[in-house]
Amino acid sequence: MINPIKPTLKVKTKHFSVKNLSIKSLTFLGFSLVSLPLVTTLIFGASQVNTLAKKSENAITNIANILDNQQFLKSSQIKMERSASQYLVLRDPTLASNYHEQSRQILYLTQQLIATNPDQKLRELVNKYAQTITILIEQTMPSAEQKSPTDSTIIKPIQHKFSTLSQIYEQIVQRSNELNTHHITNIRNAAKTTHEMMLQSLIIIPVSLLIAALFIYLITSPLKKLTHNIFRLQQGNFDHKINVTGSPEIQEIAQALESMRTRLQALELQKSSFIRHISHELKTPLAAIREGTELLYDNSVGELNAEQQEISHIIKDSVFRLQKHIEDLLDFNIVLDSTSLQDSESMAIDEVISQVLAERKLDIKRKKIILNQTIGNVFIVSNRKQIAVILDNILSNAIKYSPDDGTIEISTALANQQLQILINDQGVGIPPEEQDKIFDAFYQGTPPKNSAIKGSGLGLTIVKELLLRLNGSIELISPQGNQTGTHMKITLPRAFRQEKQV
Repeated sequence: MINPIKPTLKVKTKHFSVKNLSIKSLTFLGFSLVSLPLVTTLIFGASQVNTLAKKSENAITNIANILDNQQFLKSSQIKMERSASQYLVLRDPTLASNYHEQSRQILYLTQQLIATNPDQKLRELVNKYAQTITILIEQTMPSAEQKSPTDSTIIKPIQHKFSTLSQIYEQIVQRSNELNTHHITNIRNAAKTTHEMMLQSLIIIPVSLLIAALFIYLITSPLKKLTHNIFRLQQGNFDHKINVTGSPEIQEIAQALESMRTRLQALELQKSSFIRHISHELKTPLAAIREGTELLYDNSVGELNAEQQEISHIIKDSVFRLQKHIEDLLDFNIVLDSTSLQDSESMAIDEVISQVLAERKLDIKRKKIILNQTIGNVFIVSNRKQIAVILDNILSNAIKYSPDDGTIEISTALANQQLQILINDQGVGIPPEEQDKIFDAFYQGTPPKNSAIKGSGLGLTIVKELLLRLNGSIELISPQGNQTGTHMKITLPRAFRQEKQV
């Protein structure tokens, strides 16, 4: 007989980890673990204080009872001794009755002390004290009826017994004081022990703080990683895959960000490819149009009349304008191209500024602009091409809006490992109502006088986007005193000072 094969069921178990808990469960668990030792310490402390209070109450009650009994015993003994002495002299029955009453009170008190006191030695002393009282009762009254009051055989034994009674009483007081001291010592030791235990329990506080810090780290660590990835996406860096471990909520956000990253990366590649392609396709026929226009405008193919000359001039200005727009598109493509962010190098900022000014040499010479440069020996680790585009856009605006024979001031400074570049011109400045809009895409402010070519409105937008990617910033500074024009301040990180080698 063939045994049938039993199918085996494979159960896939998921490894448990605190990091895999939801934020809600993680928060609840952390709160419980932090609260548990604190509540335990509180209950334990309350229990210790309650125990100490009960011990103190019992000790104080015992001490008070002992002192009251001592005082009552002493006062009764004095009264008894006085009544006995008076009776032996006066033979008054009333004094004998008082004597017996005080004796019974003392005997009753000693019986209570023997029954209620747990100390064996004190019970023995009290019992001895009671026996002495009994002997006094037996010796005093019967013998007094047979002998005269002046008989020394009666008075001396009684005095001796009362002296013995006083000695026993002193022993009782001494033992009671020892017991009181013992009770006080027990209270002091209990208080000391409670104090030490409470101090030891304070170690729970740093333990709770460590537990709280651990759970804060478990909650905030993946959030910080998400923030870092979001900031990287904000800078346009779409090449790094987003993979954040943590709670299910964190993983869902990470997956959504990863999907968005891949989508943005694809869109960026499409945009970059489109702009490169369209720019190349436009520059090729534009070069031919510009060359032909130059030939017509210079009368190289024949004299033109006034109307033809005017039309040629319009075509020439339009070609220059179109060329400027294409250059702005190429610069904007640099902003879209995130791969250029990886090309960082150490460079001297004065060399980059000199390079940009050399490319604008004809414009500077045409407007007879004076350049005042205060450039320190500062280096920066960044992307040379993007830094050049930033400076070129700011300086081209400064040249564009500066009056003829105007002055442009360029200065650099190093503060807290940050490079600060200040560019000031003497143009008309930016009206207050336009200052919040100048960095918007395609926004064009008031054009300068005698400007034949109109801008595209992308220059300052490109500057702001590039600085955002480079962790830098740009600020429009209000002129001080009698200053005029536009004052721009650029701040870039990762700067340092280095002596040039001669």
